[in-house]
Amino acid sequence: MPEYKYEEAIARLEEIIEKLEQGNLSLEESLSLFEEGIKLTKICTKILDEAEGRVQVLIKDLNGQIDFKDFDGGCI
Repeated sequence: MPEYKYEEAIARLEEIIEKLEQGNLSLEESLSLFEEGIKLTKICTKILDEAEGRVQVLIKDLNGQIDFKDFDGGCI
């Protein structure tokens, strides 16, 4: 499978969904597109997980200093 950017992977997933929803594919074509969709979903999940790990939150400490802190997914 080629290297995808997030937006490209989402666009391809949308194409696959449209084709599958039309219902005029053979079983083999449907399975092939379904498998591709699963792979694309995993790619998107990996990209989002990596992005989440890179997100940082600005924190202002008691002395007025601004610092970066890695986002842990919790409430700010």
